[in-house]
Amino acid sequence: MSGHEGKDSDAGSLTRRKFLSGLSRVAAGTAALGVTGPAALAGLGSGVPRPASSFGADVPTAWFDLALDLVRLTPAFSPPVVARVFGYAGVTLYEALVPGMPGYLSLAGRLNDLGAAPGPSDPAHHWPTVANAALASIFRSQFPTATIENKAAMDALEESLADIFRTTVPPGIYRRSVDRGRGIAGHIFDWSKLDGGHEGYLHNFPPYAPPVGPGLWVPTPPGFLPALQPFWGSNRPFALPSGAECDPGPPLAYSEEPSSAFFAETLECYEVVTNLSPEQRTIALFWSDDPGITGTPPGHSISIVTQVVRGHGFTLDVAAEAYARVGMAVADAFVSCWNTKYRYNLLRPVTYIRHLIDPSWSSLLVTPPFPEYTSGHSVQSGAAAQVLTDLFGTVAFTDHTHDDRGLTPRSFGSFFEAAEEAALSRLYGGIHFRTAIVLGLEQGRCVGQHVRDLPFRA
Repeated sequence: MSGHEGKDSDAGSLTRRKFLSGLSRVAAGTAALGVTGPAALAGLGSGVPRPASSFGADVPTAWFDLALDLVRLTPAFSPPVVARVFGYAGVTLYEALVPGMPGYLSLAGRLNDLGAAPGPSDPAHHWPTVANAALASIFRSQFPTATIENKAAMDALEESLADIFRTTVPPGIYRRSVDRGRGIAGHIFDWSKLDGGHEGYLHNFPPYAPPVGPGLWVPTPPGFLPALQPFWGSNRPFALPSGAECDPGPPLAYSEEPSSAFFAETLECYEVVTNLSPEQRTIALFWSDDPGITGTPPGHSISIVTQVVRGHGFTLDVAAEAYARVGMAVADAFVSCWNTKYRYNLLRPVTYIRHLIDPSWSSLLVTPPFPEYTSGHSVQSGAAAQVLTDLFGTVAFTDHTHDDRGLTPRSFGSFFEAAEEAALSRLYGGIHFRTAIVLGLEQGRCVGQHVRDLPFRA
């Protein structure tokens, strides 16, 4: 966690303004459907159930907004753990809705070890209700250590949405829709328990003896914490064959010789941080995404999804695919990246610089407690950019993720442009060498391409 940023004044509870505004958006979105009675809303007036594409995405955007606050306010939700949460939440939403998405395919049998769940015996469902029940259930399962107040916030969001839908959906369809959402969430949660990362928030720092030698990682100041999640790279991914997939190869050969490429790369980091421009500093702080203060880097990617879905008015089916793709991409990015980190165990810039260049040097950002190569920001940002570009093409957008914290929004011409800035921010922060950034982006694109190649469509 960086020392340059103060916590939100309401850090002990969810932002009420955000929560209530989310409910208002959902209510407005429901009204905007232009339906006036139970049969119309459920799609029974014509005798044919309405598909998910006929509804707005207000339910999932409200839930993923709430999830970002849960990530921020629930202790020990480190970035790998957070990425995993969003992977399973996205798949839950998609699998719950896929019977109402003509032309789409279930991912059962296509994701590692995911078996088929029972299909609906009756096609008549209210898909916003399905989404509400599914996301409420999977987030409760993923945040069992949330505070009593924040568990109550999950209950309140689910019930507020349910109150809207119960007034317009026939009781049988409503009950069937709730059962489907909860059943799929239970099926996905049972699958998640066997991936190696179950309850990772309880085991961020398991016993681990890092290898010792020149150029190898050692705990870094100021906290000198032990290695975070050293075995995460052996977890079962979603779309990758294994965590070793997309490995970028070794970093630059370690050397302490002033004429070496490694020394030159370290000197670049030292000089950049020592002479930061105001814009470089702004970029480093915008993308810092510290645990306990923000939704962490994977939460930032999810925030971008939500902004794009809302900004373009995408329908429920499109939102489900977007959250599933980006959730799996960032989750697999952390598995692949952590496999690389603990395979090569490269030291951090602060260790090298204080040893050979300047004993008093400090980075702008606090160095996180795990090896340097590759950059997690770069891998997960590259993976998210790949799948978002595959879905939506080259889209210009303004990122308002940190508006609540008083940081100026940043505008980008494409998802890849944002990913490149996020990656480079780690050089400005003084916690990564350039090779980890450049090859990390490539590694992330590779992860995203594996997600892209999943057969979502018939």
